[in-house]
Amino acid sequence: MASTGLPVFDEFVTQLRAIWEAQSDNQSRMEAAQPLLERLVKDPGLKAHSARWPSTEGYKNLLLYVDPQHHFVINAVVRMPGRVGGVHDHADAWVLYGVLDGSESLERYERIDDGSRAGHAEVRLASVTTGTQGKVDLVAPHAIHAEQGGPTRSVAIIVRSQRLGQGTILQRTYDPKARTVIERFGPTQVPYALVA
Repeated sequence: MASTGLPVFDEFVTQLRAIWEAQSDNQSRMEAAQPLLERLVKDPGLKAHSARWPSTEGYKNLLLYVDPQHHFVINAVVRMPGRVGGVHDHADAWVLYGVLDGSESLERYERIDDGSRAGHAEVRLASVTTGTQGKVDLVAPHAIHAEQGGPTRSVAIIVRSQRLGQGTILQRTYDPKARTVIERFGPTQVPYALVA
């Protein structure tokens, strides 16, 4: 693995690789990785470094790392104050979502229709979890959710069990008011080098 220039991030990747080698399924891997991400997003040096990261508004993610052997991915998002997120799922991917700076709310939804009508979906809000630096949520495959920005700029680090984005796998986007669902690719992945 090539160094990113940030030792705390490099150590995190090394620890994730060890988990992937020791565990055989993605749920166990992500559950084991959650406390590691909690430690990473509490790091004051990484938080200070993230102050220079560009905004990801406009349906983008910063692509920080793709593991060449195990294929897990580390993304970052930088949200502007008051950002309104869409309701979606991540298809078959497991996702850890850790707040590094600012605050965000994770809304979880449940589907209440039977899924028998193409393009139609009825979802209702089931819970809201607000997190600040150090909060990490685990989002299972096909779990319907949305991330909402807080009153200030926010930054999150995301660990995914596989790469998502343009040209990968189709995810679902839900419109609770219109009661619709569409399949589309996830956010554009923008390669971003973490240099000290």
